[in-house]
Amino acid sequence: MTQLPVEQRIGQHLKRAEQEMISAKHTALRRFNLTVPQYTVLFALAEEPGLSGAVLARRCLVTPQTMSSVLATLNRRELIERKPHPIHTHILETRLTRSGRALLKQADKAAIAVEQHLSDAFTREEAEQLIEFLGRCAESAAKARVEASTYSD
Repeated sequence: MTQLPVEQRIGQHLKRAEQEMISAKHTALRRFNLTVPQYTVLFALAEEPGLSGAVLARRCLVTPQTMSSVLATLNRRELIERKPHPIHTHILETRLTRSGRALLKQADKAAIAVEQHLSDAFTREEAEQLIEFLGRCAESAAKARVEASTYSD
């Protein structure tokens, strides 16, 4: 027995909700032959064309190794193109191709449907409050990470 029961651990509830949402998105994106990380990259590039692999990894919350694999797959499928930065030629800028934009447009409808299903479980006020609470959770977890790193050094 641990000191804090599982039903009182906010992190467990966050993880379960996240896993269910990711699973729902995975199911919705399967018909487009996209994984959630691949969709997330396409979405990020639609918002900010020209990002490098390192920046994409940070934006998409995956390791650089995972991002490298995702980008290789998207490149093979001709959904993205990668070209050297005009000044810093060792940095590859990544952009959506026309087919990447077209696929994202379709896949995004499926992802939005999952998000809408989630939103429909709440009133507008509750959804706004939940977003605020989740922001506080993220900030608190970031502070805890910093504090924990000082103990481990």
